[in-house]
Amino acid sequence: MTAPLSAPLDIGFDYTRSVGPVLGRFVNGLRERRIEGVRGSDGRVHVPPVEYDPVTAAPLDEFVTVAAEGTVVSWTWMAKPLEGQPLQRPFAWALIRLDGADTTLLHAVDVCHDAIHTGLRVRVRWADELVGHIRDIAYFVPADSPDTELTEPPPPVAKRDEGAPVSVVITPVHLHYQHSVSPEESRYLRALGEGRLIGQRCPACEKVYIPPRGACPTDSVPTTDEVELPDTGTVTTFCIVNVPFLGQRLKPPYVAAYILLDGADIAFLHLVLGCDASEVRMGMRVRAAWKPREEWWTSLENISHFEPSGEPDMPYESFAHHL
Repeated sequence: MTAPLSAPLDIGFDYTRSVGPVLGRFVNGLRERRIEGVRGSDGRVHVPPVEYDPVTAAPLDEFVTVAAEGTVVSWTWMAKPLEGQPLQRPFAWALIRLDGADTTLLHAVDVCHDAIHTGLRVRVRWADELVGHIRDIAYFVPADSPDTELTEPPPPVAKRDEGAPVSVVITPVHLHYQHSVSPEESRYLRALGEGRLIGQRCPACEKVYIPPRGACPTDSVPTTDEVELPDTGTVTTFCIVNVPFLGQRLKPPYVAAYILLDGADIAFLHLVLGCDASEVRMGMRVRAAWKPREEWWTSLENISHFEPSGEPDMPYESFAHHL
């Protein structure tokens, strides 16, 4: 039996948020090596500051400057640091209560495993370049550590115009997986590498699923029968994309549509090109536009898009149960 397909899956994006007046004051203070919290109605000082009182839900605006030194309240050990973390050698993640604060701040502590403990006194080690971001605090070190330069540079963050207040914080996010697919999906993907579209039929209800499923969601029985399908189908529902976004490969407007292949009982999402976006409609007949053979691999991306086939539209009743 051929082994299921497996491949790395890397997901990355820049998490971007506006900071507003409360977090804005916090990150702009960090750029000046100043840590600020906010006082709640019960007198507690929250660091990082919160926008609304946890007790009354009222907006908070009484800012309080706290110390850059504090106490470890709890911690966990990071034996194998991950990409993008504050340090690339073993370190501790810790909840730190800064002097003058009543809540804790989560950050890294550069310390050996034998030295980290609840109650440890720590202080901020500032980044060499301050930009108005939580990573202006490079990490914490034991309070009695000598003042030295950073032993390794912190992960990069977006730079700001010098002197301009920070209003937006950008944090890169990256996730790495080893993704494996089922035997049924593996056969489907290998067939795509040969220019074929295959699905699986439920022996009970005879519905054909593409991409294949190992079991029928309707009858809960294995989908044992393999079915080869044509590359023609019908648009069931669609969306005209008009809004640009980061990483977009096509210039708006364009259409993302659910395509119900002839002989299938479930539609899948793909692009519809080859005509004006305003001409796409429910019931439109389309055909796959395959990429050149030398670009094929085990992916639905082998089909560049679907385009109108020129056939008459299908009546609504023919796909009404597949929306």
